[in-house]
Amino acid sequence: MLLFGGFLVIWHVVFAAFGFYQSKRLTSCWSESSKILQATAVGSAGIYLLSVSLEISMVQGLFLPVFFASMAAITVACRLVLRWVLGAVRRRGRNLRHVLIVGTNSRAIAFARKLEVTPELGFRLIGFVDSREWDMAGEFERSGYQLLGDMRELPELLRRQVVDEVMVFLPLKSFYELNSRIVKQCEEQGIRVTLPSSLFELKNARVLAEAVDDEEPAFTMATGAIEGAPAAAKRAIDLVVAAALLVALAPLFLAVALLVKATSPGPVFFTQERIGLSKRRFRMLKFRTMVVDAERRQRELEHLNEANGPVFKIRKDPRITSVGAVLRNTSIDELPQLLNVLKGDLSLVGPRPLPVRDYEGFERDWHRRRFSVRPGITCLWQIGGRSDVSFERWMELDMQYIDTWSLWLDLKILCKTIPAVLRGAGAA
Repeated sequence: MLLFGGFLVIWHVVFAAFGFYQSKRLTSCWSESSKILQATAVGSAGIYLLSVSLEISMVQGLFLPVFFASMAAITVACRLVLRWVLGAVRRRGRNLRHVLIVGTNSRAIAFARKLEVTPELGFRLIGFVDSREWDMAGEFERSGYQLLGDMRELPELLRRQVVDEVMVFLPLKSFYELNSRIVKQCEEQGIRVTLPSSLFELKNARVLAEAVDDEEPAFTMATGAIEGAPAAAKRAIDLVVAAALLVALAPLFLAVALLVKATSPGPVFFTQERIGLSKRRFRMLKFRTMVVDAERRQRELEHLNEANGPVFKIRKDPRITSVGAVLRNTSIDELPQLLNVLKGDLSLVGPRPLPVRDYEGFERDWHRRRFSVRPGITCLWQIGGRSDVSFERWMELDMQYIDTWSLWLDLKILCKTIPAVLRGAGAA
């Protein structure tokens, strides 16, 4: 039992050190298999040293080479199956990463063509950004690709477009300052950026060694994004818990639906366009707590807004129905969002999704880093006072969540959500 526990710890540490719990979209099959052999060799050596130190007689003779060969074969086979499954999913238009290419030289064009002929990588090309007077423009024009704008327009493109990753193909030496500025703009908004090997002074971004093809080494910098095995575990928890809650709370859903329908004219559910992961838009569900024309009437009430920043909050909002007030105070109106969790629009825990109106009022790019993770039903802001918290502090709490995320943190937030809801702190 002790050996098995030690095996699990050593195996996890070694494979984490080799980066196997991170996304491997751009890593070739042969390169990944080679790293698996290296990691298995290091892990096997660790198991051997542990057995020697604990004087475990079982690990001797042919055990170690048989263990190494079997574990390497099993791990490589599992990874190949995973690649095949993910490739099939991505070829059907799911699990895609929207990529923007900076630069229009021959390397950038070649990489774009590689993405087109390998849909199993799961990239959707948005377009290119570069200086319009670049001397390779003739070759680029013949390629048929779309130039979305020049370098001056890049910050606004990052704010408005769905961009999961930026690929930079500018010459490093002659464009060092521009490369550095692009990386920092992406870092500020929590957008992954991949570029040929170089070092930049970054505050928050993690640097991951990858390759844009079999010859060209590259660094990918990611600021807080949840990926790889941890993201898969988080998604699995979301699906299991959301499905279980929907079944368990079905009688409550029915009772609330009847109550909403009986006490005010209009539909049971309210849907609103919200900003999600990487600024993707989706329709978020809630039990309706306001009159039917609430969104139209909001323009008439803007002068009564009590919240600072771009958000809109009124404690005694005249649009809220009598039943709606109770649903809001108890957060029961949020329960239909469990359906958004099943669809993949939301997670159980994550920064709260904002309406389009609120997002368009953002003035600081570092606020936009909250869109580098999937939004959630509850978060640090939710358990920390909600409407009693200033907008600036709200954004700081979202950054704190992104920078310190773990499954344990999600569990703590979920456990603290129920007491916070029962207290009704900051409900509006």
